Amino acid sequence: MKSYRKELWFNIPRRRAFVNITPRVEECLRESGVREGLVLVNAMHITASVFINDDESGLHGDFEEWLEKLAPEKPYSRYRHNTFEDNADAHLKRSIMGREVVVAVTDGKLDFGPWEQIFYGEFDGRRRKRVLVKIIGE
Repeated sequence: MKSYRKELWFNIPRRRAFVNITPRVEECLRESGVREGLVLVNAMHITASVFINDDESGLHGDFEEWLEKLAPEKPYSRYRHNTFEDNADAHLKRSIMGREVVVAVTDGKLDFGPWEQIFYGEFDGRRRKRVLVKIIGE
């Protein structure tokens, strides 16, 4: 069995963003040489997320609006966590959107359903963060 590990680094200049990282994960899969197996993709920071959904700008806007209703950024004073930093909402948003995804690899390709893509969700940007890609298989 083969094993592959790579870190993808991000430095999003805004507080929040959704970035389609599918091409970068596909590049990792090609580098790994795995034809049948599994890909794990997970955010290595508590205020960022990895999730699977459609790459459609209206949906991304809906996510932003929905998340802001569930965990509004301001007022910062509403959160007990906000003492040194002002990112309590980012922790909550990450919990909602998830830490990781696992995708099957079949015949050397990510085995997606229709419209599925992998996204990095940033909820407290303006600093360097990483995503782990771990691939195992034959």
